[in-house]
Amino acid sequence: MAPNLYPRLSITRDQITMPDQAVKGKVAIIGAGDVGATTAYALMMSGSVSEIALVDIDHEKAEGEAMDLRHGAAFVKPVNIYAGDYEDAHDADVVIIAAGASQKPGETRLELLERNVDIFHDMVPRITDGLADDAVVLVVANPVDVLSYVTWKVSDLPWHRVIGTGTVLDTSRFRNVLSKNCNVDARNIHAYVIGEHGDSEVLVWSATHMAGVPFDDYCPVCDKDCDLNNRDLIADEVQGAAYEIIERKGATYYAIGLATTEIVESIIRDENSILTVSTLMDGQYGLEDVYLSLPAVVNRGGIRRVVDLDLDENEREQFIESGELLSNEIAKLDI
Repeated sequence: MAPNLYPRLSITRDQITMPDQAVKGKVAIIGAGDVGATTAYALMMSGSVSEIALVDIDHEKAEGEAMDLRHGAAFVKPVNIYAGDYEDAHDADVVIIAAGASQKPGETRLELLERNVDIFHDMVPRITDGLADDAVVLVVANPVDVLSYVTWKVSDLPWHRVIGTGTVLDTSRFRNVLSKNCNVDARNIHAYVIGEHGDSEVLVWSATHMAGVPFDDYCPVCDKDCDLNNRDLIADEVQGAAYEIIERKGATYYAIGLATTEIVESIIRDENSILTVSTLMDGQYGLEDVYLSLPAVVNRGGIRRVVDLDLDENEREQFIESGELLSNEIAKLDI
């Protein structure tokens, strides 16, 4: 008899001990519109969670989105995607609130406020009553800073477990503009946008670095001939990006879906990533009782700590103005 040249082929499945590397983690997405469905798609592609529940007042819409996503199951890592109801959020690790009135062309995020606050008063208790003790609620709906504050107030959850996507997307837009102008990979650019996710957001030039080199030092020796010294034009491009996209196609959803996935991954994987999420101010730069974006360490518990930036005088003034603007809006609410 010929010798068995491939003895390993005779090993049965029962004889193999496989490491427990299964991805675990459940996300419930409230709102199956453009943002919610795109976020589900981004999460599905990332392979970072094992279960996604889509919840929408239009249950058939949620079922259709879930069905469409499930049909791509052969191309991604295993994930269970289905249409559910509010109870399906109660055992989730992360609950994403993407529901609410959408932004119309020419409408500011703050103009959405009154329409969305009423929705949140009714919706949030349905989500949070019975929520797991360690679950994190991530607000995406706009105006995200005020609605994150409303969610925290209405839910009575600890502040560190209620966060907003904040300026994570704006920070990516800022890096994209710099990448395009400097011909440098955006992943090698460290820059932050803080404050409101909206018209009063602040580009932090004083903390902008290219591969560890302060921007003010990098720009003079750059091999590109451009006008990056005109920072107002860059700020306009970053701050006006959403309005421009909405004017052209009616809504933004791809980039915010990716930004939301980045935050969810940091939570699910306990990464301790630094992200410019919206969180409760507790004396930072003299601001209290308002949600704003600052770099924060994000992990399985939500916000581990907020990082105070060494802002220059102008940036500090702009950040405070941004906070005061939102505080004035919050003061008008019946929470």
